Amino acid sequence: MIRPELVARFKPWREVAAAALTGAFGIWVFARGGLLFQPLGAAILALALLWGLGAWRRRRFAAPIGAPGLVEVEEGALRYLDARALGGEIALRDLSQIRLIRLDGRAHWRLKTQGGEALLIPVEAAGAAALADAFAALPGFDLGAASAALAANDAFRIVWQRKD
Repeated sequence: MIRPELVARFKPWREVAAAALTGAFGIWVFARGGLLFQPLGAAILALALLWGLGAWRRRRFAAPIGAPGLVEVEEGALRYLDARALGGEIALRDLSQIRLIRLDGRAHWRLKTQGGEALLIPVEAAGAAALADAFAALPGFDLGAASAALAANDAFRIVWQRKD
């Protein structure tokens, strides 16, 4: 019923739209008035705003699949599986630095461990959108800075570094 190109265009915005609809519901509940509905509506609206902000920032991580490989996030470990290039696995607790670098015009996450090992993960790999939630679990990680780095066209940018 809906054209496939329209579905593909609006698919990255579905979480932001759901947060906006939840916020509209919160405003409607607030407008009912009274000692019960106004605080409840304000709480729903506040949660919707926080959800919408997070969804807006995670939206950039959901790039269309254009690179080989598969990213898995499971039990505190990041795995990149690729038949043509080097893949690997890094535990989140071992990460010391996250950089966004561009190689041959394509953005890659460069994850470095405290032991010096590094793993390159293309931003356009299948499943790479799950990295947003994994990175957000790191202490001091700023999802807004990572989103800005994805939007910028810098050749190299440090997104997060462990403070010891």
